[in-house]
Amino acid sequence: MQTTINNIIVKYDEQLQPEELNMYVEDELKHWNEKYPSKEIAYISVNIEGDEVIIKTVERSPITRLRRISGYLSEIDRFNDAKQAELHDRVVHA
Repeated sequence: MQTTINNIIVKYDEQLQPEELNMYVEDELKHWNEKYPSKEIAYISVNIEGDEVIIKTVERSPITRLRRISGYLSEIDRFNDAKQAELHDRVVHA
């Protein structure tokens, strides 16, 4: 199952109670912010395997996709309307 806690996507095992899930996520956020204060979290996964609770925190990738239109290299959302239209009208030759 999936929910959002503190603006972070949390994927979790349906066996977990909401109070228990919140406790695990809050504890993981505390440890993450102490260890990696400048890194963003993409999502947290909380699963039960036997008697153990497995918590996996995944960092948001700092990689962004750049495109080249008419010789200009930039992110798509930074292109003006004409460059976005040119990108939209491209034909893929396979």
